[in-house]
Amino acid sequence: MTQVHFEEYPFRIESRNNAKFIFDIVRKKMVALAPEEWVRQHVLHYLAANQYPLSHIAVERGIVLNGLRKRFDIVVFGRNSEAAMIVECKAPEETLNKKVFEQIARYNLSLKVNYLWVTNGAGNFCCKLNNGIRLLSAVPTYQELEGG
Repeated sequence: MTQVHFEEYPFRIESRNNAKFIFDIVRKKMVALAPEEWVRQHVLHYLAANQYPLSHIAVERGIVLNGLRKRFDIVVFGRNSEAAMIVECKAPEETLNKKVFEQIARYNLSLKVNYLWVTNGAGNFCCKLNNGIRLLSAVPTYQELEGG
């Protein structure tokens, strides 16, 4: 498993009509606070705290795979504007199983990145794709991501 230490981040949370919302630092808006969103916001704050430029991160955008519209959680782009890492976030109670890894692999058929990260907050698997798959002990720095 990949070691990731999520900090106590300064989240902005609001309650509206008996629902909770959290401010997304990339999309710059309040979004519904579902369990998967809680994990996604931890990942975004982790990336920001580790010098990933927020302007190089896309959140919940659509892609087309075999004629079907899909939506990725997070994609990090390099300075050359090419996708470099996909992050698939799951709710804390979800198991990171074969189905999750197949999902992120399908997204990569379109995006063709060198790094994949699957997380449910507690479990983290980050790997590098380069003539095979290598599980990483830590999430790469933005500079490492840039190097391929």
